[in-house]
Amino acid sequence: MTIDSIAITSSETTKMAQENTVLSPRFYTTDYQALDSMDLTSVRKEWDELIAEMRSDPNKGHFKKNEDWDSIRLQDLPEDLRGEFVDFLVSSLTAEFSGCVLYAEMRKRGAHPDMCELFKLMARDESRHAGFINDALKEFNIGIDLGYLTKSKKYTFFKPKFIFYATYLSEKIGYARYITIFRHLERNPDRRFHPIFKWFEKWCNDEFRHGEAMALLMKANPHLLTGYNKLWIRFFLLAVYATMYVRDHKRPAFHKALGMDITEYDYTVFRICNEITKQIFPLVLDIDNPAFRKGMEDLRQVNDKMTTAGPVMKSILSLRAAAIFARMYLLPAQQNAVPEHSRLQPAW
Repeated sequence: MTIDSIAITSSETTKMAQENTVLSPRFYTTDYQALDSMDLTSVRKEWDELIAEMRSDPNKGHFKKNEDWDSIRLQDLPEDLRGEFVDFLVSSLTAEFSGCVLYAEMRKRGAHPDMCELFKLMARDESRHAGFINDALKEFNIGIDLGYLTKSKKYTFFKPKFIFYATYLSEKIGYARYITIFRHLERNPDRRFHPIFKWFEKWCNDEFRHGEAMALLMKANPHLLTGYNKLWIRFFLLAVYATMYVRDHKRPAFHKALGMDITEYDYTVFRICNEITKQIFPLVLDIDNPAFRKGMEDLRQVNDKMTTAGPVMKSILSLRAAAIFARMYLLPAQQNAVPEHSRLQPAW
Protein backbone atom coordinates (compact mmCIF):
# COMPACT_ATOMS: atom_id res chain seq x y z
CA MET A 1 0.00 0.00 0.00
CA THR A 2 1.24 3.48 -0.84
CA ILE A 3 0.08 6.64 0.89
CA ASP A 4 -0.34 10.23 -0.20
CA SER A 5 2.56 12.02 1.47
CA ILE A 6 0.71 15.33 1.30
CA ALA A 7 -2.56 14.27 2.95
CA ILE A 8 -1.94 11.23 5.14
CA THR A 9 -4.91 10.32 7.32
CA SER A 10 -5.43 8.22 10.44
CA SER A 11 -7.46 5.67 8.50
CA GLU A 12 -4.58 5.22 6.06
CA THR A 13 -2.03 4.59 8.82
CA THR A 14 -4.38 2.07 10.40
CA LYS A 15 -4.69 0.28 7.05
CA MET A 16 -0.91 0.27 6.75
CA ALA A 17 -0.64 -1.39 10.18
CA GLN A 18 -3.27 -3.98 9.17
CA GLU A 19 -1.38 -5.10 6.06
CA ASN A 20 -0.24 -8.72 5.86
CA THR A 21 2.55 -8.91 3.30
CA VAL A 22 5.96 -10.56 3.17
CA LEU A 23 7.55 -7.30 4.33
CA SER A 24 5.02 -6.11 6.91
CA PRO A 25 5.29 -6.95 10.64
CA ARG A 26 2.94 -9.77 11.67
CA PHE A 27 0.95 -10.71 14.75
CA TYR A 28 1.66 -14.17 16.17
CA THR A 29 0.10 -16.88 18.29
CA THR A 30 1.74 -20.03 19.63
CA ASP A 31 1.34 -23.22 21.69
CA TYR A 32 1.13 -21.54 25.07
CA GLN A 33 1.01 -24.79 27.05
CA ALA A 34 4.30 -25.94 25.53
CA LEU A 35 6.01 -22.96 27.13
CA ASP A 36 5.20 -24.39 30.57
CA SER A 37 7.68 -27.22 30.02
CA MET A 38 10.70 -24.92 29.71
CA ASP A 39 13.51 -25.97 32.08
CA LEU A 40 15.70 -23.06 33.23
CA THR A 41 17.83 -24.96 35.75
CA SER A 42 21.08 -24.65 33.79
CA VAL A 43 20.78 -20.85 33.44
CA ARG A 44 19.17 -20.06 36.79
CA LYS A 45 21.84 -17.59 37.98
CA GLU A 46 21.92 -15.65 34.70
CA TRP A 47 18.14 -15.78 34.46
CA ASP A 48 17.57 -14.36 37.95
CA GLU A 49 20.09 -11.56 37.29
CA LEU A 50 18.40 -10.60 34.02
CA ILE A 51 14.87 -10.71 35.47
CA ALA A 52 16.01 -8.61 38.44
CA GLU A 53 17.42 -6.06 36.00
CA MET A 54 14.18 -6.00 34.01
CA ARG A 55 12.10 -5.88 37.19
CA SER A 56 14.03 -2.79 38.32
CA ASP A 57 12.60 -1.10 35.21
CA PRO A 58 15.58 1.01 34.05
CA ASN A 59 13.45 2.87 31.50
CA LYS A 60 10.43 3.53 33.71
CA GLY A 61 10.44 7.27 33.10
CA HIS A 62 12.07 7.29 29.68
CA PHE A 63 9.12 7.20 27.28
CA LYS A 64 7.74 10.61 28.09
CA LYS A 65 8.05 13.84 26.16
CA ASN A 66 10.24 16.42 27.89
CA GLU A 67 12.20 19.55 27.02
CA ASP A 68 14.18 17.52 24.44
CA TRP A 69 11.00 16.92 22.44
CA ASP A 70 10.85 19.54 19.71
CA SER A 71 7.35 19.47 18.28
CA ILE A 72 7.26 19.31 14.50
CA ARG A 73 4.44 19.32 11.98
CA LEU A 74 4.30 16.67 9.27
CA GLN A 75 3.96 19.35 6.61
CA ASP A 76 7.24 20.88 7.82
CA LEU A 77 9.10 17.85 6.46
CA PRO A 78 10.09 17.68 2.77
CA GLU A 79 7.30 16.17 0.69
CA ASP A 80 9.22 13.04 -0.37
CA LEU A 81 10.16 12.34 3.27
CA ARG A 82 6.68 12.51 4.79
CA GLY A 83 5.27 9.23 3.54
CA GLU A 84 8.48 7.29 4.15
CA PHE A 85 8.86 8.60 7.71
CA VAL A 86 5.26 7.74 8.51
CA ASP A 87 5.81 4.29 6.99
CA PHE A 88 8.86 3.88 9.27
CA LEU A 89 6.85 4.89 12.34
CA VAL A 90 3.86 2.70 11.49
CA SER A 91 6.04 -0.32 10.72
CA SER A 92 7.98 0.18 13.98
CA LEU A 93 4.77 0.63 15.98
CA THR A 94 3.22 -2.51 14.47
CA ALA A 95 6.30 -4.58 15.28
CA GLU A 96 6.42 -3.29 18.87
CA PHE A 97 2.69 -3.75 19.42
CA SER A 98 2.82 -7.24 17.88
CA GLY A 99 5.32 -8.19 20.58
CA CYS A 100 3.17 -6.61 23.29
CA VAL A 101 0.10 -8.59 22.22
CA LEU A 102 1.98 -11.89 21.96
CA TYR A 103 3.84 -11.53 25.27
CA ALA A 104 0.68 -10.47 27.11
CA GLU A 105 -1.12 -13.54 25.79
CA MET A 106 1.81 -15.79 26.73
CA ARG A 107 1.69 -14.45 30.26
CA LYS A 108 -2.11 -14.79 30.45
CA ARG A 109 -2.26 -18.37 29.18
CA GLY A 110 0.93 -19.72 30.75
CA ALA A 111 1.43 -21.39 34.13
CA HIS A 112 5.24 -21.38 34.37
CA PRO A 113 6.01 -18.61 36.93
CA ASP A 114 9.38 -17.68 35.38
CA MET A 115 7.98 -17.50 31.87
CA CYS A 116 4.91 -15.56 32.98
CA GLU A 117 7.03 -12.95 34.75
CA LEU A 118 9.34 -12.59 31.76
CA PHE A 119 6.50 -12.05 29.31
CA LYS A 120 4.76 -9.65 31.68
CA LEU A 121 7.92 -7.51 31.75
CA MET A 122 8.44 -7.75 27.99
CA ALA A 123 4.81 -6.81 27.31
CA ARG A 124 5.23 -3.80 29.61
CA ASP A 125 8.24 -2.59 27.63
CA GLU A 126 6.74 -3.17 24.20
CA SER A 127 3.51 -1.43 25.24
CA ARG A 128 5.52 1.66 26.16
CA HIS A 129 7.43 1.56 22.88
CA ALA A 130 4.26 1.25 20.79
CA GLY A 131 2.50 3.94 22.81
CA PHE A 132 5.40 6.34 22.43
CA ILE A 133 5.46 5.91 18.65
CA ASN A 134 1.69 6.32 18.55
CA ASP A 135 2.01 9.57 20.49
CA ALA A 136 4.37 10.80 17.75
CA LEU A 137 1.80 9.84 15.12
CA LYS A 138 -1.00 11.50 17.10
CA GLU A 139 1.02 14.70 17.03
CA PHE A 140 0.57 14.48 13.25
CA ASN A 141 -3.16 13.67 13.80
CA ILE A 142 -2.67 10.18 12.33
CA GLY A 143 -2.56 7.97 15.43
CA ILE A 144 -3.56 4.30 15.20
CA ASP A 145 -6.41 2.67 17.13
CA LEU A 146 -4.41 -0.11 18.79
CA GLY A 147 -7.51 -1.81 20.19
CA TYR A 148 -8.99 -2.09 16.70
CA LEU A 149 -5.66 -3.31 15.35
CA THR A 150 -5.64 -6.15 17.92
CA LYS A 151 -9.01 -7.37 16.64
CA SER A 152 -8.53 -6.80 12.92
CA LYS A 153 -4.95 -7.95 12.29
CA LYS A 154 -4.47 -11.52 11.06
CA TYR A 155 -2.48 -13.84 13.33
CA THR A 156 0.20 -16.33 12.26
CA PHE A 157 0.81 -19.51 14.30
CA PHE A 158 4.44 -20.18 15.22
CA LYS A 159 5.77 -23.06 17.29
CA PRO A 160 7.50 -21.85 20.49
CA LYS A 161 10.98 -22.49 19.05
CA PHE A 162 10.14 -20.31 16.06
CA ILE A 163 8.95 -17.61 18.46
CA PHE A 164 12.32 -17.84 20.24
CA TYR A 165 14.33 -17.60 17.00
CA ALA A 166 12.22 -14.79 15.55
CA THR A 167 11.99 -12.81 18.79
CA TYR A 168 15.70 -13.13 19.49
CA LEU A 169 16.56 -11.87 16.03
CA SER A 170 13.95 -9.12 15.90
CA GLU A 171 15.00 -7.77 19.31
CA LYS A 172 18.73 -7.90 18.52
CA ILE A 173 18.33 -6.41 15.06
CA GLY A 174 16.07 -3.76 16.59
CA TYR A 175 18.87 -2.94 19.02
CA ALA A 176 21.43 -2.80 16.21
CA ARG A 177 19.21 -0.55 14.05
CA TYR A 178 18.38 1.89 16.83
CA ILE A 179 21.91 2.19 18.21
CA THR A 180 23.39 2.64 14.72
CA ILE A 181 20.97 5.48 13.96
CA PHE A 182 21.49 7.04 17.40
CA ARG A 183 25.31 6.99 17.15
CA HIS A 184 25.17 8.40 13.61
CA LEU A 185 22.94 11.28 14.74
CA GLU A 186 25.22 11.94 17.72
CA ARG A 187 27.94 12.65 15.17
CA ASN A 188 25.56 14.48 12.81
CA PRO A 189 22.93 16.29 14.96
CA ASP A 190 21.93 18.47 12.01
CA ARG A 191 20.44 15.33 10.40
CA ARG A 192 18.05 14.67 13.32
CA PHE A 193 14.83 15.78 11.63
CA HIS A 194 12.52 14.46 14.38
CA PRO A 195 12.95 14.32 18.18
CA ILE A 196 12.00 10.63 18.51
CA PHE A 197 15.56 9.67 17.51
CA LYS A 198 16.85 11.20 20.78
CA TRP A 199 15.10 8.39 22.67
CA PHE A 200 16.76 5.56 20.71
CA GLU A 201 19.77 4.90 22.98
CA LYS A 202 17.94 3.77 26.14
CA TRP A 203 15.09 2.42 24.05
CA CYS A 204 17.36 -0.04 22.27
CA ASN A 205 18.61 -1.36 25.62
CA ASP A 206 15.11 -2.72 26.26
CA GLU A 207 15.40 -4.57 22.95
CA PHE A 208 18.81 -5.90 23.97
CA ARG A 209 17.51 -7.28 27.29
CA HIS A 210 14.57 -8.98 25.56
CA GLY A 211 16.98 -10.67 23.19
CA GLU A 212 19.11 -11.82 26.13
CA ALA A 213 16.06 -13.51 27.65
CA MET A 214 15.46 -15.45 24.42
CA ALA A 215 19.16 -16.40 24.32
CA LEU A 216 18.92 -17.83 27.84
CA LEU A 217 15.79 -19.82 26.93
CA MET A 218 17.64 -21.37 23.99
CA LYS A 219 20.79 -21.92 26.04
CA ALA A 220 18.74 -23.74 28.68
CA ASN A 221 17.21 -25.94 25.99
CA PRO A 222 20.22 -26.71 23.74
CA HIS A 223 18.27 -29.11 21.52
CA LEU A 224 16.82 -25.96 19.94
CA LEU A 225 20.29 -25.18 18.55
CA THR A 226 21.31 -28.56 17.14
CA GLY A 227 20.39 -31.02 14.39
CA TYR A 228 17.70 -29.94 11.94
CA ASN A 229 17.07 -26.83 14.01
CA LYS A 230 20.25 -25.37 12.52
CA LEU A 231 18.41 -25.27 9.21
CA TRP A 232 15.61 -23.27 10.81
CA ILE A 233 18.10 -20.87 12.39
CA ARG A 234 19.68 -20.26 8.99
CA PHE A 235 16.22 -19.68 7.51
CA PHE A 236 15.25 -17.11 10.13
CA LEU A 237 18.59 -15.30 9.85
CA LEU A 238 18.23 -14.96 6.10
CA ALA A 239 14.54 -14.04 6.25
CA VAL A 240 15.12 -11.27 8.81
CA TYR A 241 18.13 -9.83 6.97
CA ALA A 242 16.46 -9.98 3.55
CA THR A 243 13.26 -8.40 4.83
CA MET A 244 15.20 -5.55 6.41
CA TYR A 245 17.27 -4.96 3.27
CA VAL A 246 14.31 -4.84 0.91
CA ARG A 247 12.15 -2.77 3.25
CA ASP A 248 14.89 -0.21 3.97
CA HIS A 249 15.61 0.30 0.28
CA LYS A 250 11.98 1.31 -0.18
CA ARG A 251 12.72 4.40 1.97
CA PRO A 252 15.41 6.34 0.05
CA ALA A 253 14.21 9.80 1.15
CA PHE A 254 14.14 8.72 4.81
CA HIS A 255 17.75 7.51 4.77
CA LYS A 256 18.90 10.48 2.66
CA ALA A 257 17.42 12.84 5.26
CA LEU A 258 19.36 10.99 7.97
CA GLY A 259 22.51 11.26 5.85
CA MET A 260 22.93 7.49 5.70
CA ASP A 261 23.74 5.25 2.75
CA ILE A 262 21.07 2.53 2.92
CA THR A 263 23.27 -0.38 1.89
CA GLU A 264 26.13 0.65 4.17
CA TYR A 265 23.68 1.10 7.07
CA ASP A 266 22.11 -2.32 6.52
CA TYR A 267 25.44 -4.11 6.39
CA THR A 268 26.57 -2.29 9.53
CA VAL A 269 23.47 -3.65 11.25
CA PHE A 270 24.06 -7.14 9.82
CA ARG A 271 27.65 -7.04 11.08
CA ILE A 272 26.56 -6.04 14.59
CA CYS A 273 23.89 -8.75 14.57
CA ASN A 274 26.35 -11.38 13.40
CA GLU A 275 28.66 -10.54 16.30
CA ILE A 276 25.81 -10.58 18.82
CA THR A 277 24.21 -13.81 17.60
CA LYS A 278 27.50 -15.64 17.96
CA GLN A 279 26.65 -15.75 21.67
CA ILE A 280 24.04 -18.44 21.05
CA PHE A 281 23.60 -19.47 17.40
CA PRO A 282 25.82 -22.23 16.00
CA LEU A 283 26.20 -20.36 12.70
CA VAL A 284 26.06 -16.90 11.17
CA LEU A 285 25.54 -15.78 7.58
CA ASP A 286 28.55 -14.87 5.44
CA ILE A 287 27.36 -11.36 4.67
CA ASP A 288 30.59 -10.48 2.83
CA ASN A 289 30.18 -13.27 0.30
CA PRO A 290 29.69 -11.55 -3.10
CA ALA A 291 26.92 -14.05 -3.90
CA PHE A 292 25.09 -13.01 -0.71
CA ARG A 293 25.31 -9.35 -1.62
CA LYS A 294 24.18 -10.03 -5.17
CA GLY A 295 21.24 -12.04 -3.86
CA MET A 296 20.15 -9.15 -1.65
CA GLU A 297 20.26 -6.78 -4.62
CA ASP A 298 18.37 -9.26 -6.79
CA LEU A 299 15.63 -9.53 -4.15
CA ARG A 300 15.41 -5.75 -3.96
CA GLN A 301 15.08 -5.41 -7.72
CA VAL A 302 12.39 -8.10 -7.90
CA ASN A 303 10.46 -6.41 -5.12
CA ASP A 304 10.68 -3.06 -6.90
CA LYS A 305 9.20 -4.63 -10.04
CA MET A 306 6.36 -6.19 -8.03
CA THR A 307 5.21 -2.74 -6.94
CA THR A 308 3.80 -1.98 -10.40
CA ALA A 309 3.26 -5.51 -11.74
CA GLY A 310 -0.11 -7.03 -12.56
CA PRO A 311 -1.41 -10.26 -10.94
CA VAL A 312 0.21 -12.66 -13.43
CA MET A 313 3.58 -10.92 -13.39
CA LYS A 314 3.44 -10.71 -9.58
CA SER A 315 3.11 -14.49 -9.43
CA ILE A 316 6.10 -14.90 -11.76
CA LEU A 317 8.15 -12.41 -9.74
CA SER A 318 7.19 -14.16 -6.49
CA LEU A 319 8.57 -17.43 -7.86
CA ARG A 320 11.73 -15.61 -8.95
CA ALA A 321 12.13 -14.14 -5.44
CA ALA A 322 11.67 -17.60 -3.92
CA ALA A 323 14.38 -18.99 -6.22
CA ILE A 324 16.78 -16.19 -5.26
CA PHE A 325 16.08 -16.79 -1.57
CA ALA A 326 16.69 -20.52 -2.02
CA ARG A 327 20.05 -19.87 -3.70
CA MET A 328 21.07 -17.59 -0.86
CA TYR A 329 19.92 -20.14 1.70
CA LEU A 330 22.26 -22.73 0.18
CA LEU A 331 25.31 -20.47 0.42
CA PRO A 332 27.89 -21.71 2.96
CA ALA A 333 27.34 -20.30 6.43
CA GLN A 334 30.06 -19.50 8.93
CA GLN A 335 30.11 -22.08 11.71
CA ASN A 336 30.38 -20.75 15.24
CA ALA A 337 31.62 -22.26 18.49
CA VAL A 338 29.23 -20.83 21.10
CA PRO A 339 31.05 -19.73 24.29
CA GLU A 340 29.98 -21.44 27.51
CA HIS A 341 29.27 -18.19 29.36
CA SER A 342 27.80 -15.71 26.96
CA ARG A 343 25.56 -13.18 28.70
CA LEU A 344 26.20 -9.96 26.79
CA GLN A 345 25.96 -6.27 27.66
CA PRO A 346 25.29 -3.55 25.08
CA ALA A 347 28.59 -2.52 23.56
CA TRP A 348 27.87 -0.68 20.30
